[in-house]
This record gives sequence, C-alpha cells and structure tokens, in this order.
Amino acid sequence: MEQNLTLDQIQNFKGKYPKQLWSLFFSEMWERFCFYGMRGMLVIFMVNELMMNDEVANLQYGATQAFVYAFTFIGGLFADKILGYRKSLFWGGILMIVGSTILAIDPKQFFFFGISFTIIGTGFFKPNISTMVGKLYKDDDNRRDAGFSLFYAGINLGAIIGGYLCISVANGSMLSSVVPEHLRWNVAFGFAAVVMVISLLTFVQTQKSLGSIGTSPLLELTDGKRKTYEFLTYLGSLVVIPVVILLVSNSGYTDIFMYIIGPCSLIYLLYEMRHFSLKENKKLLAALVLIIFSIVFWAFFEQSGGSLSLFAASNLNKTVLGVPLDPNGVNNSANGLFVIAFAALVGLVWLWMAKRKIEPNTVIKFGLAFLFLAGGFYIFYYTKFFANADGITSLDLFTFGWFIITFGELCLSPIGMSIMTKLSPARLQAVMMGMWFLASAYGQYFAGLLGANIAKASKNATNLEKLTVYADGYKQLAIYALIAGLVLILISPLVKKLMQGIK
Repeated sequence: MEQNLTLDQIQNFKGKYPKQLWSLFFSEMWERFCFYGMRGMLVIFMVNELMMNDEVANLQYGATQAFVYAFTFIGGLFADKILGYRKSLFWGGILMIVGSTILAIDPKQFFFFGISFTIIGTGFFKPNISTMVGKLYKDDDNRRDAGFSLFYAGINLGAIIGGYLCISVANGSMLSSVVPEHLRWNVAFGFAAVVMVISLLTFVQTQKSLGSIGTSPLLELTDGKRKTYEFLTYLGSLVVIPVVILLVSNSGYTDIFMYIIGPCSLIYLLYEMRHFSLKENKKLLAALVLIIFSIVFWAFFEQSGGSLSLFAASNLNKTVLGVPLDPNGVNNSANGLFVIAFAALVGLVWLWMAKRKIEPNTVIKFGLAFLFLAGGFYIFYYTKFFANADGITSLDLFTFGWFIITFGELCLSPIGMSIMTKLSPARLQAVMMGMWFLASAYGQYFAGLLGANIAKASKNATNLEKLTVYADGYKQLAIYALIAGLVLILISPLVKKLMQGIK
C-alpha cells in the first residue's frame, strides 16, 4: 500500500487541522448516517411492525444498542492485536453493508439477522477510525480537542441526514409519492447500505495519505502467518453471528452478557497494566473514572432512541417555528443539527481559552456536560405545562431541550474520544477507545431499562396521563444528572492529578 508521508510529516501540519482529518470526517459521516438512521427506526419499527409493546421495545432497543457498542471493545482489541485499524475498519464496513442489505430485503422476516451483521460490523469500524484521528496529532498537540470536535461534526452531519431521512421515509412523511407504502421500511433500511458503500469508497482513497497510521501490528511476522491470523479473525466474526442473533433477540440474555463483558474488560485492562509504568497506570485510572461517569451520561442521553422516540410519536405536535416536521425526525436529528452548527465553534473556544491558559481541564468539561444534560431534561419535563387536553405538547420546546443537551454532548463526547487517545499508551489505544464505547454500551443498556420503567408506569394510560408520566421521569433524570455533574467538579482535582499533566 502506498505510504507517501511519514508520521512526522503528517503530525507536523500547519494550521488548525491536518488534511487527512477531512477524509476521515466524510468516511465517518456516511457510516454515522447508517448507524443513526437505523437507531432512529428501531423502536418505532418494533412497536409498529413487530407488534412489541412499549416496555418490551425499550428493553429490546437497549439490548440491541448495548451489543453495538459492546462489540466496539472487541473490535478494538482485534484491531490492536491482529488486523490493524485499516483492515478492521474495512471489514466492519463490509459487514454493515451486508446487514443493511438484509434488512432492506425483508426487515420483518430478517430483522435480528440483519441487525446482528450491523452490530459486529460497527464493532470493527467505530473505534478504529476514531483512533486514527488521534494518531494524526502528537501527544502534546493542543489542537487535538479542536480536531476531534470537527470530526464529531462529521459524525453528526451523518446523524442529522440519516436520523431524519430514514424515519421520515419509513413513516411516510417524506417521499410518500415516490415510495410505495408497503416498501417504505425496505427503502429506509436500504439507504443505510448505500451510504456505507460511499463511506468505504471514501476511506479507500483516504489510505494513501495516512502513511503508517493504521497498518497491521503483525508486520514482523511472515505474510503467510499474518494472513492466517487475519483470516481466522474474519471467519470467527462470521461464525459468531448465530450467537449474536440469539443474544439480541432475547433481551434476557443481555443481562448475562453485560454482567460478563464489563468485568472481563476490566480484568484484561488490569492484566495489560502490568506492562506499564506507574505514571502510565495513573493515566489509565483517570481514563477509567471518565469512562464510568460517561455510562451515566449515555444512559440519560440515549433516551433519544428509546423513550423519547415514543414520547415524540405520541405527545408532540408537528411544527418547529411554524414549519411542518416529523416529530421523530426532529428527535433523531435536532441534536446532530446543533452539533454541526456549534461543534467547530466550541472547538475554537477551547483553542482560544488554551492560548490564554484559562481552558478548563477535561474533568471540569465532563462536569459541565452533566449540567447541560440536566438542563435539557428539565426542559423535556417542562413540556407537560404546554400540553393540550389530548396530551400533545410543544415540539418547539422539545427541540430547545435538545439544543441545551447538545452543548453537554460537546463537552463530553468529542473530548472523551480525544482524552482516551491522550491517556492511553500507544499499544493500548484501540482497546481504550473500545472501552470508551463499551461505556456507551452500558449507557444504552441502562437507557433501555430506564425507558422500560417509564413505559411500564404509563401502561394503559390516556395520552395526557402518559405525557405526565414521561415528563416526571425526565425530571428525575435531570436531578440525577445535576448531582453527577457536581460530583465530577468536586473530584476534578484528584482526577487531574492522576492525569499527570494531560489536558
């Protein structure tokens, strides 16, 4: 493979962003279109097409999303040890295309079969492209947070397009005159397959400018031996698909899996920590603190694909500032729109503050994320005071809640990806990035449980009573988010000390 640039040439770039970031930006954008388009459809599809009740659909959503993120840890492990970031990413993309195509053919008949392919594919794809972004920067380059913020805008550009388009086509709010009613879900799932092809084609062109970044970790082995390890990895990921189908289709198995994967990942990390210095291990402990708190953040934030999807479908009107819009399309894409609008600006603010030596440390940023999250969920709660007698309330106010939460996400998620690459030793970076996404898996898992509890409390209720139950549940989440944010800010000096000067 052509490698025109050395690592030093890549990292000694001029300006705010390395040129390779833009190619990775677009590759990730299309992959996130696929992911968020699928995520936005899951609960509504399960309720309307698979005839699950709201409680079961929330549990199933949490299980499915938990497995998606849990497999990023496994994908990161295989990338670090066998495939390298590039081959891992490409293989993951192929599996996602296959899964989306299966769903496009017959989503009802092959739902769990197609979902299982996308779960494994995302596990190989997602942690490794983020790690490659980190490799574009030297360890002490303070432009890294700004780069991840821009990269995060790419994630959310895909999220807004896929998140709105797929569910709107499936609901008949868009292209209803073009797509026959009986094919709406097929076409919606088919979009995901098409854009993943674009994502992989973009990445193929990107590789030429990445130098040695993401190549195989087994280059010292003979070609035959290395290819054997790679072939066994590919084969193993296919063989495990029936197991994944069994686990995903029965949310009860999710409990067992989540009880196992987390402790096993911690045991593996402790095993690897034996090979590092005390200073490096302190950084890893700091990373673990941030990972644990991120679980709480995502458990609340990911109500978006669960309880908030059902809330949007039943309890929101259909206009934003007088413009007719699909409520679930807004729920799935408003956050992405606001990220696109403000991610680069927030990144530049961090750069401006860093130059003046007033930039808050990462732990404080995480604490601020929870405060914004609390504010957004309080706004979701406050929508109940604008409801009519039928339990329909303001989509405008609901959208404003996502506007507030977006700033919380920008204080945590892109910075979280960045800090994982800073705190991790070089040969453990993909694993730590996988653990970062594994935290999201636990967040998704708990999000399903929280959403199921809210749905259970509103069972057999009128639409107005249902709105009250959901809104009161969001008030409780706002209080818990506020407490978590204050705790993080209070312990920030201790965690900052563990970080050994890393910002």
